[in-house]
Amino acid sequence: MMKKQLEESVAYLQSKGFDQPEIGIVLGTGLGKMIDEIRDPIEAHYNHIPFFPLATVEFHAGKLVYGSIEGKKVVMMQGRFHLYEGYDLLDITYPIRVMHQLGIKKLFISNAAGAINLNFKKGDMMLLEDHINLQGGSPLAFKNVAAFGERFADMSEPYDVPMRLKLEEIALKHGISLKKGVYASVVGPQLETKAEYRMLKIIGADAVGMSTVPEVIVANHLGLPIVAVSVLTDECDPDNLSPVDIAEIIAIAEKTEPKMVQLFRELIKHL
Repeated sequence: MMKKQLEESVAYLQSKGFDQPEIGIVLGTGLGKMIDEIRDPIEAHYNHIPFFPLATVEFHAGKLVYGSIEGKKVVMMQGRFHLYEGYDLLDITYPIRVMHQLGIKKLFISNAAGAINLNFKKGDMMLLEDHINLQGGSPLAFKNVAAFGERFADMSEPYDVPMRLKLEEIALKHGISLKKGVYASVVGPQLETKAEYRMLKIIGADAVGMSTVPEVIVANHLGLPIVAVSVLTDECDPDNLSPVDIAEIIAIAEKTEPKMVQLFRELIKHL
């Protein structure tokens, strides 16, 4: 069933001119400006792509954009899907499968996250070295998953080491602070309690968010190398916790975004 749906989605995008992209990019909350880097963009709104979910979060645009950055063909998701919108894990990861079928060989992911590690501050960026899945399920838990890849997907190194090292090198060269750490993915949409922040720290999380892990699991299943960066938009100190301000979170993401765009653009150039 899913194979037929993927074929229809891909055929539609190919008819629009989406031709063999090399790199897929998923843009997180408040991180949509990288679209402006694309030359000769072709857009496909999610509601026009057969079998694609629809973005329901107000600060997610809801379109796939194809074009070139630094001479490489890219396809970019402006607006992703989350469990907290009522989607299931197959819906959330469907676009990754579509981009893979279109031909991508690498996947870049960005997200906005809260800093659990108190050495990290608002406006910092964190390179994901590993993750903890607290979303209560797997996007690979369906009957015919073996038709798409090994059922028992290996997750010993979910984030590509060569791309991580190259990003660190780029950050150092340009004087950009890039932390490293473990990302915990929760369901949301409510923010965490003080006790939950304490738990996350105890189990080894450096940052927490509500996305990314399902996409990373599917990308690993498909054999796609991944690099992921979190923009840290708030500090989750359970001993000094203020009520969350979503407007401030978006503002911090937007302020930090140019550095993330610079990192991704340079990485694309070096691939």
